Amino acid sequence: MSKTKLSPIVAGVMNWGVWDKNLNTKEMENMINVCLENKISTFDHADIYGDYSTETDFGKAFASSSIAREKLQLISKCGIQMVTGNRDNTIKHYEYSKDYIIWSVENSLKNLQTDYLDVLLLHRPSPLMQADEIAEAVLKLKSDGKIIDFGLSNFTSSQTELISQKTEVLYNQVQFSATNFEPMVDGSFDYMQANNIRPMSWNPLGSVFREDIPQTRRLKKLLATLVSKYHLGSDSILLSWILKHPAQVIPIAGTVNVARIQSLMKSVELELDKEDWFAIWTASMGDDVA
Repeated sequence: MSKTKLSPIVAGVMNWGVWDKNLNTKEMENMINVCLENKISTFDHADIYGDYSTETDFGKAFASSSIAREKLQLISKCGIQMVTGNRDNTIKHYEYSKDYIIWSVENSLKNLQTDYLDVLLLHRPSPLMQADEIAEAVLKLKSDGKIIDFGLSNFTSSQTELISQKTEVLYNQVQFSATNFEPMVDGSFDYMQANNIRPMSWNPLGSVFREDIPQTRRLKKLLATLVSKYHLGSDSILLSWILKHPAQVIPIAGTVNVARIQSLMKSVELELDKEDWFAIWTASMGDDVA
């Protein structure tokens, strides 16, 4: 059972740093406060974001904000080894040795300027990962108070089962949206529900606003009608579609637009009609359910 209460929607910070918005310390501090003011208290990190620099930038903003640590929850991920000036790697790969996992968490704590992570996730599965060694690292980190809860990211059900045999897995962050709905039809969400694992959804808006293809054109046409019906933006309706799933999916929202952040929590309050939920799925598939 999770010891951490995450906000219903999580702020994804992947694009806050040099990979996209390149927010300075004051701007990042303001974003943290805007999120908290709108009841988004959980922040999703990974060591690699910003070529291993965004955690440090966030940590500076967090330290300058004087926000009490218990007011927010911090998620981070480890395991991906990128080829960048910040690491001595010659090829992109994954690393899940006990020593590396512990070192990586300690490095994230230093960068984020905090004593603990609320949730540690393994970023992507590795064919070479040793479940026993991972479990030893998790046990050590928990006993030392450096992580509260543990989970995975982008793991299949069988990979999750492998790790779960050795240590408790409470989360799995996967790609899920109206345009990428595979986890709810390939057994992933069934497995998570059966094993009390909470899904998180990265890229929860999918490709609706990024691609102009028949699928997204059908969805945009339907969303125009639903926006008029519910008096909410398309993004809020798409998040509400995710939130209605019984697996209790937690969307990771990466926007830094203040107006959009202010509207995000309205999706938590919105109760989509069942037929509208199926209409979104149908529009995405391009065909009726069987």
